[in-house]
Amino acid sequence: MTDTKTPPRVLVVEDEPDIAAVIAYQLTREGYRVETALNGAAALDALHRDLPDLLVLDRMLPEISGDDVLKALRADPATEAVPVLIVTAKKDQADRIQGLELGADDYLTKPFSPRELVLRADAILRRTQGERRGAIRGGPILRAGPLKVDVGAHYVTLDDEEVQLTPTEFRLLQTLMERRGRTQSRTQLLTEAWDVDSVAARRLHTRTVDMHVRRLRGKLGPAGEWIETVRGFGYRFQRPTG
Repeated sequence: MTDTKTPPRVLVVEDEPDIAAVIAYQLTREGYRVETALNGAAALDALHRDLPDLLVLDRMLPEISGDDVLKALRADPATEAVPVLIVTAKKDQADRIQGLELGADDYLTKPFSPRELVLRADAILRRTQGERRGAIRGGPILRAGPLKVDVGAHYVTLDDEEVQLTPTEFRLLQTLMERRGRTQSRTQLLTEAWDVDSVAARRLHTRTVDMHVRRLRGKLGPAGEWIETVRGFGYRFQRPTG
Protein backbone atom coordinates (compact mmCIF):
# COMPACT_ATOMS: atom_id res chain seq x y z
CA MET A 1 0.00 0.00 0.00
CA THR A 2 1.19 3.53 -0.66
CA ASP A 3 3.18 5.36 1.97
CA THR A 4 1.32 8.69 1.98
CA LYS A 5 0.47 11.31 4.56
CA THR A 6 -3.16 10.23 4.47
CA PRO A 7 -3.56 6.46 4.04
CA PRO A 8 -6.62 5.21 2.15
CA ARG A 9 -9.74 4.82 4.29
CA VAL A 10 -11.77 1.61 4.15
CA LEU A 11 -15.32 1.11 5.35
CA VAL A 12 -15.91 -2.54 6.35
CA VAL A 13 -19.56 -3.61 6.47
CA GLU A 14 -19.95 -6.99 8.17
CA ASP A 15 -22.69 -8.11 10.57
CA GLU A 16 -20.51 -10.70 12.36
CA PRO A 17 -18.37 -8.72 14.85
CA ASP A 18 -15.58 -11.33 14.96
CA ILE A 19 -15.16 -11.30 11.17
CA ALA A 20 -15.39 -7.51 11.07
CA ALA A 21 -12.65 -7.34 13.70
CA VAL A 22 -10.38 -9.70 11.75
CA ILE A 23 -10.80 -7.71 8.54
CA ALA A 24 -10.27 -4.40 10.33
CA TYR A 25 -7.17 -5.71 12.12
CA GLN A 26 -5.57 -7.01 8.94
CA LEU A 27 -6.22 -3.82 6.96
CA THR A 28 -5.11 -1.58 9.83
CA ARG A 29 -1.94 -3.61 10.17
CA GLU A 30 -1.19 -2.85 6.51
CA GLY A 31 -1.62 0.88 7.09
CA TYR A 32 -5.22 1.46 6.07
CA ARG A 33 -7.55 3.62 8.12
CA VAL A 34 -10.58 1.43 8.87
CA GLU A 35 -14.14 2.06 10.02
CA THR A 36 -16.65 -0.74 10.56
CA ALA A 37 -20.42 -0.92 10.29
CA LEU A 38 -22.50 -3.91 11.42
CA ASN A 39 -25.57 -3.40 9.23
CA GLY A 40 -26.76 -1.76 6.04
CA ALA A 41 -28.31 1.30 7.66
CA ALA A 42 -25.09 2.10 9.52
CA ALA A 43 -23.16 1.57 6.29
CA LEU A 44 -25.28 4.08 4.37
CA ASP A 45 -24.93 6.62 7.19
CA ALA A 46 -21.16 6.17 7.21
CA LEU A 47 -20.92 6.48 3.43
CA HIS A 48 -22.62 9.85 3.45
CA ARG A 49 -20.80 11.10 6.54
CA ASP A 50 -17.27 10.49 5.24
CA LEU A 51 -16.72 8.98 1.81
CA PRO A 52 -14.27 6.02 1.97
CA ASP A 53 -11.66 5.11 -0.61
CA LEU A 54 -12.91 1.51 -0.58
CA LEU A 55 -15.99 -0.33 0.67
CA VAL A 56 -15.61 -3.93 1.86
CA LEU A 57 -19.17 -5.21 1.86
CA ASP A 58 -20.86 -8.39 3.08
CA ARG A 59 -23.85 -9.30 0.92
CA MET A 60 -25.80 -11.11 3.63
CA LEU A 61 -26.72 -8.31 6.04
CA PRO A 62 -29.86 -8.09 8.22
CA GLU A 63 -32.73 -5.76 7.24
CA ILE A 64 -30.93 -3.79 4.52
CA SER A 65 -28.96 -6.34 2.50
CA GLY A 66 -25.51 -5.78 1.07
CA ASP A 67 -27.06 -5.88 -2.39
CA ASP A 68 -29.41 -3.03 -1.44
CA VAL A 69 -26.49 -1.04 -0.03
CA LEU A 70 -24.62 -1.53 -3.30
CA LYS A 71 -27.65 -0.51 -5.39
CA ALA A 72 -28.12 2.65 -3.29
CA LEU A 73 -24.42 3.47 -3.52
CA ARG A 74 -24.33 3.15 -7.31
CA ALA A 75 -27.56 5.14 -7.73
CA ASP A 76 -26.28 8.16 -5.77
CA PRO A 77 -23.94 10.55 -7.65
CA ALA A 78 -22.21 11.35 -4.34
CA THR A 79 -21.17 7.73 -3.76
CA GLU A 80 -21.33 5.99 -7.14
CA ALA A 81 -17.57 6.12 -7.76
CA VAL A 82 -16.63 4.34 -4.50
CA PRO A 83 -14.96 1.00 -5.36
CA VAL A 84 -16.52 -2.07 -3.73
CA LEU A 85 -15.01 -5.40 -2.69
CA ILE A 86 -17.73 -7.91 -1.82
CA VAL A 87 -16.91 -10.43 0.92
CA THR A 88 -19.54 -13.15 1.25
CA ALA A 89 -20.28 -16.77 2.06
CA LYS A 90 -22.08 -17.11 -1.27
CA LYS A 91 -19.69 -19.14 -3.41
CA ASP A 92 -21.63 -20.01 -6.56
CA GLN A 93 -20.46 -18.53 -9.84
CA ALA A 94 -23.98 -17.18 -10.33
CA ASP A 95 -23.68 -15.22 -7.08
CA ARG A 96 -20.34 -13.76 -8.16
CA ILE A 97 -21.83 -12.75 -11.49
CA GLN A 98 -24.81 -11.15 -9.77
CA GLY A 99 -22.49 -9.16 -7.51
CA LEU A 100 -20.52 -7.90 -10.50
CA GLU A 101 -23.74 -6.99 -12.28
CA LEU A 102 -24.80 -4.90 -9.29
CA GLY A 103 -21.60 -2.90 -9.61
CA ALA A 104 -19.00 -4.61 -7.40
CA ASP A 105 -15.37 -4.29 -8.46
CA ASP A 106 -14.18 -7.57 -6.98
CA TYR A 107 -15.55 -10.58 -5.10
CA LEU A 108 -14.02 -12.60 -2.26
CA THR A 109 -15.68 -15.66 -0.72
CA LYS A 110 -15.52 -16.83 2.89
CA PRO A 111 -13.48 -18.36 4.35
CA PHE A 112 -10.72 -16.19 2.95
CA SER A 113 -7.04 -15.63 3.58
CA PRO A 114 -6.41 -12.29 5.32
CA ARG A 115 -3.43 -11.84 3.00
CA GLU A 116 -5.65 -12.30 -0.05
CA LEU A 117 -8.05 -9.69 1.32
CA VAL A 118 -5.22 -7.16 1.55
CA LEU A 119 -3.98 -8.03 -1.94
CA ARG A 120 -7.47 -7.59 -3.37
CA ALA A 121 -7.84 -4.22 -1.61
CA ASP A 122 -4.41 -3.15 -2.86
CA ALA A 123 -5.32 -4.16 -6.42
CA ILE A 124 -8.58 -2.22 -6.41
CA LEU A 125 -6.95 0.92 -5.03
CA ARG A 126 -4.06 0.55 -7.46
CA ARG A 127 -6.57 0.66 -10.30
CA THR A 128 -8.63 3.49 -8.85
CA GLN A 129 -5.87 5.70 -7.51
CA GLY A 130 -2.97 4.78 -9.79
CA GLU A 131 -0.77 4.10 -6.76
CA ARG A 132 1.07 1.13 -5.24
CA ARG A 133 3.95 0.45 -2.92
CA GLY A 134 7.13 2.01 -4.22
CA ALA A 135 5.54 3.10 -7.48
CA ILE A 136 5.60 6.53 -9.03
CA ARG A 137 2.47 8.00 -10.51
CA GLY A 138 2.42 7.93 -14.24
CA GLY A 139 1.45 5.84 -17.19
CA PRO A 140 0.07 6.14 -20.69
CA ILE A 141 -2.25 9.01 -21.53
CA LEU A 142 -5.10 8.24 -23.91
CA ARG A 143 -6.42 11.25 -25.81
CA ALA A 144 -9.31 11.95 -28.12
CA GLY A 145 -9.75 15.66 -28.69
CA PRO A 146 -10.80 17.23 -25.37
CA LEU A 147 -11.10 13.81 -23.71
CA LYS A 148 -8.04 12.63 -21.77
CA VAL A 149 -7.61 9.38 -19.83
CA ASP A 150 -4.58 9.15 -17.53
CA VAL A 151 -4.27 5.38 -17.09
CA GLY A 152 -1.63 5.57 -14.37
CA ALA A 153 -3.47 8.09 -12.21
CA HIS A 154 -6.91 6.65 -13.01
CA TYR A 155 -8.05 10.13 -13.94
CA VAL A 156 -10.38 11.29 -16.73
CA THR A 157 -10.87 14.85 -17.91
CA LEU A 158 -13.08 16.39 -20.57
CA ASP A 159 -12.31 19.98 -21.57
CA ASP A 160 -9.93 20.02 -18.57
CA GLU A 161 -12.77 19.18 -16.16
CA GLU A 162 -12.59 15.94 -14.18
CA VAL A 163 -15.14 13.26 -15.07
CA GLN A 164 -16.07 11.07 -12.10
CA LEU A 165 -16.24 7.43 -13.20
CA THR A 166 -16.68 4.21 -11.28
CA PRO A 167 -13.75 1.76 -11.55
CA THR A 168 -15.73 -0.38 -14.00
CA GLU A 169 -16.68 2.62 -16.15
CA PHE A 170 -13.05 3.69 -16.19
CA ARG A 171 -11.83 0.26 -17.35
CA LEU A 172 -14.59 0.15 -19.95
CA LEU A 173 -13.57 3.54 -21.38
CA GLN A 174 -9.88 2.62 -21.21
CA THR A 175 -10.48 -0.63 -23.10
CA LEU A 176 -12.50 1.08 -25.82
CA MET A 177 -10.01 3.93 -26.26
CA GLU A 178 -7.00 1.60 -26.32
CA ARG A 179 -8.73 -0.29 -29.14
CA ARG A 180 -10.24 2.71 -30.88
CA GLY A 181 -11.69 2.01 -34.26
CA ARG A 182 -11.95 -1.72 -33.51
CA THR A 183 -15.31 -3.20 -32.61
CA GLN A 184 -15.33 -5.00 -29.28
CA SER A 185 -17.91 -7.67 -28.52
CA ARG A 186 -19.76 -7.56 -25.23
CA THR A 187 -17.89 -10.71 -24.17
CA GLN A 188 -14.55 -9.02 -24.89
CA LEU A 189 -15.57 -5.98 -22.87
CA LEU A 190 -16.75 -8.13 -19.99
CA THR A 191 -13.46 -10.01 -19.97
CA GLU A 192 -11.40 -6.80 -19.92
CA ALA A 193 -13.49 -4.31 -17.93
CA TRP A 194 -15.01 -6.77 -15.45
CA ASP A 195 -11.89 -8.93 -15.19
CA VAL A 196 -13.79 -12.22 -15.57
CA ASP A 197 -12.84 -15.18 -17.71
CA SER A 198 -14.54 -15.81 -21.04
CA VAL A 199 -16.77 -18.55 -19.63
CA ALA A 200 -18.11 -16.27 -16.89
CA ALA A 201 -18.40 -13.42 -19.39
CA ARG A 202 -20.71 -15.49 -21.59
CA ARG A 203 -22.96 -16.08 -18.56
CA LEU A 204 -23.25 -12.39 -17.73
CA HIS A 205 -26.26 -10.71 -19.28
CA THR A 206 -25.50 -8.38 -22.18
CA ARG A 207 -27.58 -5.74 -20.40
CA THR A 208 -24.71 -5.46 -17.91
CA VAL A 209 -22.47 -3.98 -20.62
CA ASP A 210 -25.31 -1.97 -22.17
CA MET A 211 -26.22 -0.42 -18.80
CA HIS A 212 -22.64 0.64 -18.08
CA VAL A 213 -22.13 2.00 -21.60
CA ARG A 214 -25.32 4.03 -21.23
CA ARG A 215 -24.13 5.50 -17.93
CA LEU A 216 -20.66 6.15 -19.34
CA ARG A 217 -22.08 7.98 -22.34
CA GLY A 218 -24.20 10.12 -20.04
CA LYS A 219 -21.17 11.17 -18.00
CA LEU A 220 -19.16 12.02 -21.12
CA GLY A 221 -21.88 14.27 -22.53
CA PRO A 222 -21.43 14.96 -26.28
CA ALA A 223 -18.20 12.91 -26.24
CA GLY A 224 -20.31 9.91 -25.27
CA GLU A 225 -21.46 9.75 -28.88
CA TRP A 226 -17.94 8.61 -29.78
CA ILE A 227 -18.81 5.25 -28.23
CA GLU A 228 -20.64 3.75 -31.18
CA THR A 229 -23.05 0.83 -31.03
CA VAL A 230 -22.28 -1.87 -33.58
CA ARG A 231 -25.65 -3.53 -33.93
CA GLY A 232 -25.68 -7.23 -33.17
CA PHE A 233 -22.08 -7.30 -31.95
CA GLY A 234 -20.86 -4.70 -29.45
CA TYR A 235 -19.24 -1.28 -29.28
CA ARG A 236 -16.31 0.71 -30.62
CA PHE A 237 -14.74 4.04 -29.80
CA GLN A 238 -14.50 6.25 -32.84
CA ARG A 239 -14.03 10.00 -32.61
CA PRO A 240 -15.39 11.72 -35.71
CA THR A 241 -12.76 13.48 -37.82
CA GLY A 242 -12.91 17.13 -38.62
